[in-house]
Amino acid sequence: MEVGQMQRRLIEYTKSLFMEGILDDQFLQLQQLQDESNPDFVVEVVSLFFQDAEKLLNDITRALDQQSVDFPKVDAHVHQLKGSSARSLRCLQQIKQEYYHVKNKLEALFRLEQQIVAAGGSVPMMELSF
Repeated sequence: MEVGQMQRRLIEYTKSLFMEGILDDQFLQLQQLQDESNPDFVVEVVSLFFQDAEKLLNDITRALDQQSVDFPKVDAHVHQLKGSSARSLRCLQQIKQEYYHVKNKLEALFRLEQQIVAAGGSVPMMELSF
């Protein structure tokens, strides 16, 4: 696939992530902090989030799986992840599904960017105009 075609594919995919609500203005702000001196800044920040979120989700799961649930501990983990605790396994499963959905989408976005760079192209900057 040629660079121009990959760049168009990346732009369309990124637009779809904005339309789904997976990306927002904060993502654009992160992109603006990335430059030649740190070309993987966004990937690194999002990867750190994934690591932290996965650990917190596992901690929440373990805490809710206990016979005697320590809800203050669950609340602390949930607040670290962001938002408030619904204190139920069903809600936790929904959070996990959404997390993995977002993770898969962003990993695909970063793979497209890497393919463009590997092919000698540059990653086009996204503008919100759809």
